[in-house]
Amino acid sequence: MLRVIASWAWIACIVASNPCLAAAQVGEPAPDVVLGTTLSGKPAKASDYAGKVVVISFWASWCSPCRKELPILEGLQVQGKGSLQVIAVNIENRTVFQKAAKILGELNLMLANDRDERSRYAYGVKAIPQMVIIGKDGRILEIHKGYGEDSLNGIVAEINRALAATSTETASSS
Repeated sequence: MLRVIASWAWIACIVASNPCLAAAQVGEPAPDVVLGTTLSGKPAKASDYAGKVVVISFWASWCSPCRKELPILEGLQVQGKGSLQVIAVNIENRTVFQKAAKILGELNLMLANDRDERSRYAYGVKAIPQMVIIGKDGRILEIHKGYGEDSLNGIVAEINRALAATSTETASSS
């Protein structure tokens, strides 16, 4: 009986402490969570692109900076020639996401919908836009929260530095 009580106490501690877990931070490995579901119903995960720079952009259709950055990110992905993967994670409901994705259909980006808020929780998304840049080594290089259009040039420069870095350089700088 004592074992049963101890087991339940341990489970209660884990459940109670879960909300207290900190969101992902710069220098840490990127959380291995499903970021969202694509239009075709497939899960999108950053870990599926190990060895590449991964940019996760949390966005919504009503967010002006988000709409401006998506074509820029697409251009970077094209210039990255296979070494950069952009995952644009929409935070709206599935119906709004589907409508927005149709409008953005000409963009060559992975669009996903985080309908269960799992990735928002893991990455500490409280406002958008929010962008996470993950290095080739799978560690978070930068997190940008609530930025405006005037920040995009600096963010692009950071992504280009991440692309130019080797995995060894990325690992030693964190």
